[in-house]
Amino acid sequence: MALLIKNGIVYDPLNNINGEVMDIMIDGNKIVSSINESKAQVIDASNKIVMAGGVDLHSHIVGPKVNSGRILRVEDHYKDLVAKTRFTRSGSGYSIPSTFVTGYRYAIMGYTTVCEPANPPLKMIAVHDELNDIPMIDKTSFILFGNNWIVMEYLKEGKIKECAAFIAWVLKRMKGYVIKIVDPGCEEEWKWGNDIEGLDKEVNNFGITPKEIIRGLCEVNKLLSLPHPIHVHTNMLGTPGNYRITIETMDCVKNIANNNQPLIHMTHVQFHSYGGSNWASLSSATDEIADYVNKNKHVTIDMGQIIFTDTTTMTADGSFEYKLQKLTGERWVNSDVEVEESAGIVPIHYRRNNYVHAVMWAIGLELALLVNDPWRVFMTTDHPNGGPFTYYPKVISWLMSKKARERVLKRIPRMSRRRTNLEDIDREYNFYEIAIITRAGIAKILGLKNKGHLAPGADADIAIYDFNPKQYDPSRDYKEVVRAFSKAAYTIKDGEIVVKDGEIIKPVIGKTFWVESEISRDLESSIASSLNEKFRDYYTVSVDNYVVPKDYLYKPWPIQVKAKI
Repeated sequence: MALLIKNGIVYDPLNNINGEVMDIMIDGNKIVSSINESKAQVIDASNKIVMAGGVDLHSHIVGPKVNSGRILRVEDHYKDLVAKTRFTRSGSGYSIPSTFVTGYRYAIMGYTTVCEPANPPLKMIAVHDELNDIPMIDKTSFILFGNNWIVMEYLKEGKIKECAAFIAWVLKRMKGYVIKIVDPGCEEEWKWGNDIEGLDKEVNNFGITPKEIIRGLCEVNKLLSLPHPIHVHTNMLGTPGNYRITIETMDCVKNIANNNQPLIHMTHVQFHSYGGSNWASLSSATDEIADYVNKNKHVTIDMGQIIFTDTTTMTADGSFEYKLQKLTGERWVNSDVEVEESAGIVPIHYRRNNYVHAVMWAIGLELALLVNDPWRVFMTTDHPNGGPFTYYPKVISWLMSKKARERVLKRIPRMSRRRTNLEDIDREYNFYEIAIITRAGIAKILGLKNKGHLAPGADADIAIYDFNPKQYDPSRDYKEVVRAFSKAAYTIKDGEIVVKDGEIIKPVIGKTFWVESEISRDLESSIASSLNEKFRDYYTVSVDNYVVPKDYLYKPWPIQVKAKI
C-alpha cells in the first residue's frame, strides 16, 4: 500500500532540508516523488518531526561475547522482563537484551539500521544466527582483523595485495561489512602475558608494530574500495594519559592519499580522551582531541557516551577487561579465539558521585560539542559499554540543552567539574544536527546510499516524533525531547508502519548487509588455495566449516564494490 506522510516538519540533512513542512510519499519499500493520493494511506504528521530512520554505527548486540554476558549476568535479565503482546515475543535484559527485545527497542525509538561492531571471523556463524533472530531492523557486522595471524604475516612480508585478497575473501564468505581493528597487535601479545602500550613496539613472533598494522589495513581498505574507513579501537583504552596515543593513531595514516575522504574512524573516543597520569589525576583531554579532528579531514569519531547506570562492559580488548576486573574486583569472563582475537566481559555501575565516572560522562559530551562538524562525530554509547542504547534520547537532550547538562553537573563531584570543560561550553545542537549524528552522517560514512535520507529512491525507513519545535524549545523543554525520542509516534520500515505511539504493531524481518569486493580471479584463486595449508597449520576447523553459506541468512543483502587489485 502507498503511504502519504502529510505536513511533517522534515529534517533531512543529506538533502539540505532543515525543518521544512512538507509531504513524504512512499510506494512499496521506497520513497517516491509522486503517488495516487486517493489510494494512499495518510499519516497526518502536522506539528511532528519527520526524519529518516535512525542508524546506529556501533552497538554490541550479537555474538559470542554478548551471549557470554547474558550467561554471566543473570540479574540483568530480571532487571527488565518484557511480556509478550499480540505482536511481539517475550524477552528480557536491561544492558544485554535478548535478540527480539533488541529489535523492538530500537524500532520503538525510530531506529531502523544497526551495526554490530566487533566479531572474529571464526565466530561469524553464531553471529548470523543471532542477526537472523533480531527483528525490525537492518543489520551488518564488522569483522576483527587487528590481531589476525594471517593478516600480520602478510603485512610483515609487505604483501599488501595478498592481505587485501585474504580480507576480501573473509568479508565475502563471513558476510561482514567493515575492517575492524581492536588493540592492533596488542591482544596477540597479551595472550603470551605481555603488554604493548605504544604503537612502535614489535609484536613477538611477527616482527610487526601496531602502527604498521593500522597503516597496512588502511591501505588494504583503500585497495578494496570498502564503503567505510577502517574502524579503530586504539591501544590503551581507558588509561589515564591515553589521548596522546589516540592522536598518534589518527596521525599515522594521515599521509595515505584518499582524495580528502575519511581514512580512519576512531570509535568510542570518550574512552580514549583521558589526560592525567593516574586515576587520581584523571582529566579531560578533549580540547586536544577535538582540535586534531577539527584540523584533519581524514578522521571521523563517535562518542562512546557513558550513562550513570548499571551496565556491562564487553570488548575484543581482552587485556583492558583484565585490568578492569583487577580494578573493580567484579566477576568476569575472558576468551581467546584461535589465530584471531580475544575478548572480555566485566559488569560495571557508573555512579554520578564517582569522580572518575563523572569525568568520563563529561568527556563524551565534550567531544560532540567541541568537534565543529557534526558530519564527523556520531552519537553512540558503545552499547552496552557506556550504557544501554535505550538512553539515546537522554543523550540527545544533553546535546540540545545546556540546562539539561547543568542539571547533571550540579550533582557530580566538584573535582570532576574542575577537571573537565563541560561547564564552559555553551553550544547546543539543533534538530538538523541531531539528524546528522544519528542517521544522515552515519549512513554517509557507512556508504549506505539508500539510508539516512528522505529523497525519492531512498529506503522507506522513517521515524516520526511527537515534538513540535514551534511549541517547545529543546533547550528549555529537554524533558519533552526525551519523551518524544523515547517512543516514536510512528516508525516505518521498508514502507510498512511497524510502530505507532511507541508500540510495535507489526513485526518485520530486516536485511543483513555485507560487502563483496571484486578482485581478480587469479588473485582470489591463489589466496583460496593457500588457505587450506594455513587452516591445516593454525585452525581446529577446516575452511569449509569456517565459511557462512549465503542461504544461512534470512534476508541477505550483498553490496558489491570494485577493488583496485
